[in-house]
Amino acid sequence: MNSQETEIEKEKELEQKVQEYWTCRAHDFSTVRKNELKDNEISGRWLAEIGQNLPVSSGLDILDVGTGTGYFAILLALHGHRTTGIDFTRAMLQEAEETADSYAANASFLYMDAQALDFPDNSFDAIVTRNLTWTIPEPEKAYQEWHRVLRPGGILLNFDASYADNVRNHNQKESYVSSKDVYGHCGITPELEKKNAEITLSMPGSCKSRPRWDIELLSKIGFSNVSVDKTAGQRILREKDLPDAPLFLIYAKK
Repeated sequence: MNSQETEIEKEKELEQKVQEYWTCRAHDFSTVRKNELKDNEISGRWLAEIGQNLPVSSGLDILDVGTGTGYFAILLALHGHRTTGIDFTRAMLQEAEETADSYAANASFLYMDAQALDFPDNSFDAIVTRNLTWTIPEPEKAYQEWHRVLRPGGILLNFDASYADNVRNHNQKESYVSSKDVYGHCGITPELEKKNAEITLSMPGSCKSRPRWDIELLSKIGFSNVSVDKTAGQRILREKDLPDAPLFLIYAKK
């Protein structure tokens, strides 16, 4: 096996670990997102943050990449946008579809790799994504695909965090998932916590200075008006969640 084949095999193994992890987390993670949908204050903050970066308040074709259990796709569909959510974990998509049905939200969900989108060029007015980029084996490939499917003038809103820094910092302390109230970690066990840390530190972005690295990639690919807002999380999340989710927003325009 040559070096290229070895790298491909390693990437496949990593993708499988990611899928297995999120399959185990799907039901409990869905509970977290359902609670967010019910929380008018939090949902209102997300809508305000996203809305101020979109050209119009409704009627856009929006792709939610790494939709998970469908939070963005459902929320934006309920407010007049045409939304499609994609994910690489079928258990997550099943939860998303069930939640969308319960809200009568006109959102579509598809099983798809964020690094190889099965959409024609220029398909969407905007792409939204949350806590995804850190789980992608080839972020540059993903960013290229997102650029391809955006229409001219289309907007990318990438909410993410440098979770690898969190893992490294917490590894020097006690286990950081000590209660069900920790951001996004409902139902996580010590075993899953360990898997999460291993996956996080295996990703290419784990050794990069983020979001500076992302900005350089996006500019290289051809996005314009690339900017980052490191205070986004402070406006959206509850204060107790900020240490575990140092959220930033990357904005880019095609």
